[in-house]
Amino acid sequence: MKHTDPFLLAGVIGYPIMHSRSPMMHNYWLEKNKLVGRYVPLAIQAQHLEGALRGLHPLGFSGCNVTIPHKQACIPFLDELSPSAKAMGAVSCIHVRQDGSLFGTNNDSLGFIKNLKSSNPTWRADAGPITVIGAGGGSRAVCYGLIQEGAKEIRLLNRSLEKAQALASSLGPQIKPLPWSQLNESLNGVKTLVNTTSLGMVGQAALEIDLSDLAKDALVTDIIYIPLETDLLKLAKARGNPITNGLGMLLHQGPPAWKIWFGIEPEVTEELRTLLEKSIPAQ
Repeated sequence: MKHTDPFLLAGVIGYPIMHSRSPMMHNYWLEKNKLVGRYVPLAIQAQHLEGALRGLHPLGFSGCNVTIPHKQACIPFLDELSPSAKAMGAVSCIHVRQDGSLFGTNNDSLGFIKNLKSSNPTWRADAGPITVIGAGGGSRAVCYGLIQEGAKEIRLLNRSLEKAQALASSLGPQIKPLPWSQLNESLNGVKTLVNTTSLGMVGQAALEIDLSDLAKDALVTDIIYIPLETDLLKLAKARGNPITNGLGMLLHQGPPAWKIWFGIEPEVTEELRTLLEKSIPAQ
């Protein structure tokens, strides 16, 4: 290390946040690329969000990731949004520019799609109807990515139908909002099932769903990665469906963030995936 080497600083803002494996992943890349710096978890409650974002520049941060519950709440405090973040109405990555301005973008859709394609090479978004559960910031990224990949029909279910309708009106006619009471019925004929809610995450209630009407060849994926296999994925696996957890989504949204922050695109390796998997307790 030379005295002139910059100390690279980035982090992830959310609440709660200590469960996140983002620090492990990004600090692994810092070490592998022989860079001096640190990626830190930032547990920020809603009432302190603006202050935390304004403090990034004076503290020397290059940027941060944004997770639950701030993906949409952070937008009013940013100076500029990328076209993708505008379209999704949610931000997953913030770049702190040299002049202190904050630029928001969203890499979640890229991570989600790359995860599906890398784990299921024959998967296609236009193969048939898709059911997406949830209408929060994660769902916005998922639906946006699916539409970009050519999805023709996305059946969107959320406990608040109004929230699902609002998401549909902002993203396009491919999204068909349905009442929560039709959750099981919505699985009939679908080729992909996606859970974007926190149901099934460690410390949360399980997603109550009946997969009887789901085709055995339909891909079932969950953007949750703690645990690696949610009850939904276990249920799908037991009946023979292909499954994909959310760890790959986390891994693949990382390199685009680094490109923005540091001008480097790190590699997603099996060594890194194994490191993260081993850090997650079996359920």
